[in-house]
Amino acid sequence: MVVGIVIGSGVFFKADDVLKASGGSLTTALLAWLIGGSIMVVTAYVFSKIATRIERVNGVVDYFEQAYGRKAGYMVAWFMTFIYYPTLVAVLAWVSAKYTVGLLGMKDGLWPVSVVYLTGFFLLNYFSPRLAGAWQVSATVIKLIPLGLVAVVGGIAGLRSGMTMSNFMQTAQGVSGQGGLAVATLSTAFAYEGWIIATVINAELRDAKRTLPRALIAGTIAVVTIYMLYYLGISGVLTNAQVLEAGDAAPVQVIGLVFNTIGGTLLTVFVIISCLGTLNGLIMGSARGMYSIAARDMGPCPAFFRRINAVTNSTINSALLGYLLSCFWLLVWYGNFAGWWGQFMDVSELPIAILYVIYISIYIWVMKTFTDLGPFSRYLCPLLAGMGSLYIIWGAIQKDMFLHFLILALGILAVGFVLMRDRKKA
Repeated sequence: MVVGIVIGSGVFFKADDVLKASGGSLTTALLAWLIGGSIMVVTAYVFSKIATRIERVNGVVDYFEQAYGRKAGYMVAWFMTFIYYPTLVAVLAWVSAKYTVGLLGMKDGLWPVSVVYLTGFFLLNYFSPRLAGAWQVSATVIKLIPLGLVAVVGGIAGLRSGMTMSNFMQTAQGVSGQGGLAVATLSTAFAYEGWIIATVINAELRDAKRTLPRALIAGTIAVVTIYMLYYLGISGVLTNAQVLEAGDAAPVQVIGLVFNTIGGTLLTVFVIISCLGTLNGLIMGSARGMYSIAARDMGPCPAFFRRINAVTNSTINSALLGYLLSCFWLLVWYGNFAGWWGQFMDVSELPIAILYVIYISIYIWVMKTFTDLGPFSRYLCPLLAGMGSLYIIWGAIQKDMFLHFLILALGILAVGFVLMRDRKKA
């Protein structure tokens, strides 16, 4: 489950971003993937300790509420509903559409297909949540096929031809937009995102206090291993310069070169399905975002957003709001390419940095409260995870339009604060 949740589109369309931020150096890029993965593993370990001690609550929103009160939990829920989920939904719809139009050889149609994917999967989650869940399970298995084949075949080919070693020795020339190791690590954070969702199953596990930590650690380590082998597989087929030139299409080029036209087409379909699986999972969260706030009897019009379709058991008005918010952020993403903002507002990464600010607050709570843990789990791991979080945040600060996004995010959170209206006694 952990592997299936984490693996999605990020490893496919962030490969060139990581290499670009690394100044064209394969060694630096792999180090970024390793650092980002290590941060994920340590963070997952800390959250596994929380999940096994608070078995009646689900996810980061409820952990924050348990630590700092209902109003604080509400603000985190507002952030997840209005910023985190819909921004990632918008980006995933675009990524899925980009690989689709590339496969079909369409010169135009990227943005219409993005809207079709976004709308279609919201409708799927509204009218048939069970079918949406079945799609999620099927996509999990398919995700591993292109990654595994590129890692194995590309890795072997690179060792035989000497391409991999050459990429380690030679840095791509004329790389613009370098950001350094911290920015490269921030790009990997997008690819590693999603493991936190696994903490919600703790109450369903037998011997959760032993099983969940093992699952989170083993699952996250497996993801890091898979990602790094896949990245090496790409470097065994394309030079660093070719990866940068190909951009988001680099994985498709590798698949086409390694597996010929027919095999490459089939595996590209698997890549698209992988991206759509991640899109579906994010939409499942986005459609329920406002419902989770209304269920606490907080925020605007809780009775309105608590409405459930009696036939499908899906959220009604909460899903509609999630769809509208996702459309808004897709428009913001479109503005990047249309030159509306002057610079690139990367809403695929900047919201994740804010999430890591929330994580740091939770680490402080763990160190203060979890007196039954030993020094390793109570102090060392939260401190290491906190340092990793600060490193990712530092990478975000160096991104273009970070301040602009921060002001926008604070404005959205301010609106949420004004509309809080806690109707229950704390």
